[in-house]
Amino acid sequence: MSTVRDDTSPARRDPAGDPLAGGPFADDAPDAAARARRAIEHCYAQGWTDGLPVVPCDEELLGEFLATTDRPADEVILGMAHLNRACTVRLAAINAAMAGCEPAYFPVVLAALDSLVAEGYVTRAIWQSTTGTAPCLLVNGPVRARIGLNSRGNVFGSGFRANATIGRAIRLVGINAFGIRPHELDQATQGTPAKYTCAIAENEEDSPWPPFHVEHGFAPTDSTVTAFTSRSVLHVEARHTTEPEQLLRDLADSVARTGALIHATTSACLVLSPEHAQLLGRAGWSRTDIREFVHEEAVNSRSDLRRVGKSSVSRETRWRLPDDHPDAVADDAGDLIGALAVPESLQIVVAGAPNAGVSAIIETFGPRGPTPAVTRVEATAG
Repeated sequence: MSTVRDDTSPARRDPAGDPLAGGPFADDAPDAAARARRAIEHCYAQGWTDGLPVVPCDEELLGEFLATTDRPADEVILGMAHLNRACTVRLAAINAAMAGCEPAYFPVVLAALDSLVAEGYVTRAIWQSTTGTAPCLLVNGPVRARIGLNSRGNVFGSGFRANATIGRAIRLVGINAFGIRPHELDQATQGTPAKYTCAIAENEEDSPWPPFHVEHGFAPTDSTVTAFTSRSVLHVEARHTTEPEQLLRDLADSVARTGALIHATTSACLVLSPEHAQLLGRAGWSRTDIREFVHEEAVNSRSDLRRVGKSSVSRETRWRLPDDHPDAVADDAGDLIGALAVPESLQIVVAGAPNAGVSAIIETFGPRGPTPAVTRVEATAG
């Protein structure tokens, strides 16, 4: 099994250094570089990329990926009946290699695909939606450290191979296994940067609560992936208070914003920074307490919804509509209308650096219930 490469060498960290000095093309630079460039351009010509260069995959590299799993290469992981297409373990491995994954990451990619299937939206054409949704992956357990997943600082940003390439592998599966490309089967009106990649690890070490996967029935020694179909990531900077109620009302107001209310209700994953999580933990708040409080506080008045044309719902789809729409019916919720159907429509994760009161809200697709799609990573990943 491949090991994680050390990215802390002076050659990598010194901006004045020559990144190719002593590198893999040093002995035969013109020929090796030309071959690599031709292979990359061939992938572009075939439409196999997300717009960024991919790593060409040969049988030898494919074999390294398939060696990390006991699942048969021809096993179908994900099928889309409406497209009459399917992704096998072999296709997933090819796309993980092309995304730049190490072979050691591949069991996490497989668990991510399994989680997306368990979540249920991916087989219902959600990747083709005009809404522009994208997978957001959460990783828990020992595999985080083993493969170098970032959980502390810039978790939604660049800089870490495992985060960047695991999420990217899922996107390339969509493109290459299912043909979901922009201007073709992908009909996103604007999309989101998460359509390139979105994979984070929970900062279990700086959390005042048990890890996310432990909350949902797994052992601390298990490694898991939880997939969310996400619409956006909204950052909330809240350095102004040390009162738990004030902080949570600020976050609840962001959860309940009218722009998030496509359906009668919304759902979200609250990604608390360690500073915010520890503030709440010191005050004795559990995840359950937070969910219940935010559920109660994440409300809009009927008049505020009427101002933006969302004071009724469709009798057919339950999407929000103006009162005078021909398909509109009252939602019978009274004057104060909750944005979350149940407290469990809000999931709670801790991630980021312990350096500032900055948290995020992942707006997830659909009114959710109590059970997120937490999926165990195959034991061969460690």
